[in-house]
Amino acid sequence: MDFRKLPKVLLHEHLDGGLRPSTVIEIAKEDGYQGLPTEDAEELATWFHRGAQKGNLPEYLEGFAQTCGIMQTKHSLERVAYEFLQDMKEDGVVYAEIRFAPLLHTDGGLSQDEVVNAVLVGLRRGEKDFGVQWGVIICALRHLDSSLEAAELAIRWREAGVVGFDLAGGESGFPPKHHIDAFHAIQRANFNITIHAGEAFGLESIWQALQYCGAHRLGHATRLRDDIRVAEDGSFQLGTLAQYILDHRIPLEMCLYSNLHTGACKKLEDHPFDLFFKNGFRVCLNTDDRLMSDTTMTKETILATELFDLNLADLERLNMNATKSAFTSFDRRVDLIFNTIKPGYAAIRGESE
Repeated sequence: MDFRKLPKVLLHEHLDGGLRPSTVIEIAKEDGYQGLPTEDAEELATWFHRGAQKGNLPEYLEGFAQTCGIMQTKHSLERVAYEFLQDMKEDGVVYAEIRFAPLLHTDGGLSQDEVVNAVLVGLRRGEKDFGVQWGVIICALRHLDSSLEAAELAIRWREAGVVGFDLAGGESGFPPKHHIDAFHAIQRANFNITIHAGEAFGLESIWQALQYCGAHRLGHATRLRDDIRVAEDGSFQLGTLAQYILDHRIPLEMCLYSNLHTGACKKLEDHPFDLFFKNGFRVCLNTDDRLMSDTTMTKETILATELFDLNLADLERLNMNATKSAFTSFDRRVDLIFNTIKPGYAAIRGESE
């Protein structure tokens, strides 16, 4: 089976974590950026991969200083956004949500509104050329006090392609409830919330994301495993938080390779994806940071298939989960399901018979 042909829906990918190494080098030369460790594309790719794959989140995040360093102009932001959709097309992705923190791209003098507009221009051009549908998620940063400003920015651009709001960055010491004013602003605007929670910190982070901040989706949430007790005979008992997430169909945006690289799981065989997915949680596969983790949706799909013995029906369900959970309109979700996802898997099923 050609895994690239499978129609895929991606909900969790960072714009500054998925650049092409060659693009990083070319933009750095054009704009006079001096910070790169090498100007050889293969060597730079290796540098990003090795730097990110150290097993803890703070070191994983270090490479973003370089990618954000070259994403400080309108042309660079537009180019990166455009190439993102080209990469999605080649990877079999039919709908993608891309997230980023505009504040990180203002060092060159752009306003946050100009940053958002440049990314949207690139995405619109990319959709026209490659046919991949998309939505933008604006990120606030946990360690800064600018989350309300980021929320208002997201709301301001919602009619132009921004579909939601996120809280990102290192979890430890920066609980979601410290940003409650931003989330209240999003809620009052009848808008969408996803929060990085339970990746590098425990159940408290997940609980706050849901019950203080009103998250509609959870980024990573691997530590939810701590609220599930598995007996020797394979039976399991859910804690109240896990039961709530299961019952209310809270989507879990899982990123296998990234979760290994950030230390969210010690080895891939022990990733809680299998426990969650096979017991009815609304799980979907994602890439998180394609450059840092040297991954694609195709790689994540192959990995999940091999590690957890998934079949074609399972892969279809994963992408149905993602489509149902997307921060886009009901009509667009229905259209994706019945005119893209289901026909696509039916065609592949027919090829294999």
